Amino acid sequence: MNSVLQQDLNDLENILEKTKQQGLGFLNNLENSPTSNKETIDPTRALNELGLGSLAALKEFNERLAPLLVASPGPRYWGFVTGGSTPASIVGDWLASVYDQNTQAIKAQGGVSALIEFETINLLLQLFDLPKTFLGGFVTGATMSNFTCLGIARQWFGAQFGKDFAKNGISEILNILTATPHSSAVKSLAMLGIGSQNYTVIKTIEGNREAIDIVDLEEKIKALNGKPFVLISSAGTVNTADFDDFKAISKLNGKYNFWWHIDAAFGGFAAISDKFKHLVEGWENADSITIDCHKWLNVPYESAFYLVKNDHVNLQIETFQNSNAPYLGNPLENFNYLNVLPENSRRLRALPVWFSLLAYGKEGFCDIVENSVHLALHFGNALIEDVHFELLAPIRLNNVCFTLKGNHNQEKVASFLTHLNDSGKVFMTPTVYQNKKGIRASFVNWRTSEKDIKIVIEEMKAIISELNL
Repeated sequence: MNSVLQQDLNDLENILEKTKQQGLGFLNNLENSPTSNKETIDPTRALNELGLGSLAALKEFNERLAPLLVASPGPRYWGFVTGGSTPASIVGDWLASVYDQNTQAIKAQGGVSALIEFETINLLLQLFDLPKTFLGGFVTGATMSNFTCLGIARQWFGAQFGKDFAKNGISEILNILTATPHSSAVKSLAMLGIGSQNYTVIKTIEGNREAIDIVDLEEKIKALNGKPFVLISSAGTVNTADFDDFKAISKLNGKYNFWWHIDAAFGGFAAISDKFKHLVEGWENADSITIDCHKWLNVPYESAFYLVKNDHVNLQIETFQNSNAPYLGNPLENFNYLNVLPENSRRLRALPVWFSLLAYGKEGFCDIVENSVHLALHFGNALIEDVHFELLAPIRLNNVCFTLKGNHNQEKVASFLTHLNDSGKVFMTPTVYQNKKGIRASFVNWRTSEKDIKIVIEEMKAIISELNL
């Protein structure tokens, strides 16, 4: 064994203890850590010949790289839709690294860790009150979940013409209908060879809405003259957390021939709360669903799952099977995740979720969801009460979309947000909504409290004064 590796092996307990203490130091100071910074490094460092060993590498990390990192798991990182990491999820994530499984098979001499994933998906179906008619698995994020689901939808579309797109390539123009798709769904269309611009836009409901206009949807369906199509719908649009009418879509699904996909990356968590589960009523009838765990479930990054109706398992295998690997056996008789999703190598992503679900239960996550919505409303009310801001849309769930009040301030929105983010007290993301420049704050982090909103409002007022707005 290499001498540096041998030294690290002999000192493993000390190395991991120092790493643990560093991790605790970061987590215990999250409230005071900056949410953004301007640090930089020269990334052209030369590779050393002999190796430093873990502790020396950790020392250099602390000196050069740690200053680049921000408090994205913290209570005032409101950009994108970013959750934190609960204690239980960190336990699961650490152990996933320690046990280092390639989670694929449920019955094999080489490991059966996929049974943990099966159990975790079953627990998630209970959390979301969804039927066991779905087959699920873990991927890196909503992009790969959308990709997986829409890849199977592509195969379904070909089957309507008696064609196997996975084997022979796409030979028909796919009909895609959607109203306000997330960029990751559009990116998936590009990666699948369908085309990022190859979709028909459905009108949204009149007024301040991003949801599908069901009347226009049916008109566009009728215009297809019986041709099959794929519908991409939303459970929580990224700007205003708007929901499509799943009950109405379910009725259309009984009349017309289409694959129904729901992007529920964060909005699906409405199902956990009795207050909000009406927003997803009818979603159990979809063919496929995307849900992200590193958002509202508050587990570390690279954790999302897909749900696809069991009825489509053959299409799923046709799409993703490793058909030139005979040692894998019959994919239906010997279930293996590498035959039903894109990746052949995958860590035990289910474990942080498994720990989280067992540790906090349905009530724990219901509390996180309802508290996040309460905080979004609290923040929204504070904005309404301030003469300098206005909401761009009603607060429907956990996202607050707002801007500086008055058209004359539109060109100042970007500067205001830059100054706000540079403060390091909070991080939010820019957006454009109904042709207006805006700012979006998303509340999903389990640590966020009313105290954080007070800190942010005070900082916003200070910057307004500083910029003479």
